[in-house]
Amino acid sequence: MPHPTSERFFSPVSLGSIELRNRLVMAPLTRIRADEQGVPTDLMVEHYAQRAGVGLIVTEGTWPVGEGRTWIGQPGIETAEHVAGWRRVTEAVHARGGRIVMQIMHGGRIGHEAISFTGRVVAPSAIAAPGQIRTPEGKQPLPVPHPLSTEEVSEVINQFVQAAQNAIAAGMDGVQIHGANGYLIQQFTAAASNTRTDRYGGSAENRARLAVEIAAAVAEAIGSERTGIRLSPQHNVQGALEEDHDDALATYQALAEGLAPLRLAHVDVLHPEPSAPLVQTIRQASGAPLIANTGFAAPTGREEAFSMVEQNLAEAVGVGRAVIANPDLVRRWQQGLPENAPDPATFYIGGERGYTDYPTYSTGEHH
Repeated sequence: MPHPTSERFFSPVSLGSIELRNRLVMAPLTRIRADEQGVPTDLMVEHYAQRAGVGLIVTEGTWPVGEGRTWIGQPGIETAEHVAGWRRVTEAVHARGGRIVMQIMHGGRIGHEAISFTGRVVAPSAIAAPGQIRTPEGKQPLPVPHPLSTEEVSEVINQFVQAAQNAIAAGMDGVQIHGANGYLIQQFTAAASNTRTDRYGGSAENRARLAVEIAAAVAEAIGSERTGIRLSPQHNVQGALEEDHDDALATYQALAEGLAPLRLAHVDVLHPEPSAPLVQTIRQASGAPLIANTGFAAPTGREEAFSMVEQNLAEAVGVGRAVIANPDLVRRWQQGLPENAPDPATFYIGGERGYTDYPTYSTGEHH
């Protein structure tokens, strides 16, 4: 195969109303540096501003309501304080010519009564996720969630809408609905975590319904040209298992066809093989520009990213670890410069180490 060139990768592209300077997207990255109430900190302002050279920043997953909070230190977009805190982030990113959208993430059953501001966690069905979660009292088993009634599902949709409106009020260029990684929306999509018998359970179309209804409601509230969604078909994490390939294909086909009339700004698909029929089916059926993301287990390097865009497998490419470690990754990739290596030991520890202290190339220091 010929050596992939970078020309197309560094050309502009529009995702809905958002014009990107290049095809490098900072993937949503949980870093738990917000304060105890979920308000963005000075460190977060600096961290995002440092990375404004990418075509688009997708923020870390941000809770719409306290009931959807998964981690202490995770930011929210529920209160006036949250909006004001995020406005400092968006102003700093925009001052450097960057573009930023907020990922709205409801954790559903991936949470704990000790973390949730309501004293309960919710899900499609009363089935606990496997594993443990970190709480103020240490690691605890994930709890059996409260199964949402049909009426409560409508409330959840409204919570996403309010969060999206708050994100726009905070100066975000748009939002990304988190329908991936085994959190609330994917808990509905996956048959293993959804045993409902109402309109949100059973058939592929019914399990895809919540994702489509949230996207439609958010698009109506803030404009489809500012609304995207993230999906992770057959990611099989946190108990939201989609191990039957035919069922997964049917479910995501129904989901993508449900999104098609909305003309969304983007669909961000987390999958180790962007060329896989499952991914390209979602892209074609939804009609939305694709951000391809190979995921945490298979980090995307420079050549792979260039190649994905050159082969027209995606309009843009989501990159996590390399962006964590290299605030100036665009310049490094453009000029073929060496990269800092990310330090996983500092991903979730709080503070500036491994967050805002990675050097740019011009300083001549390398981790």
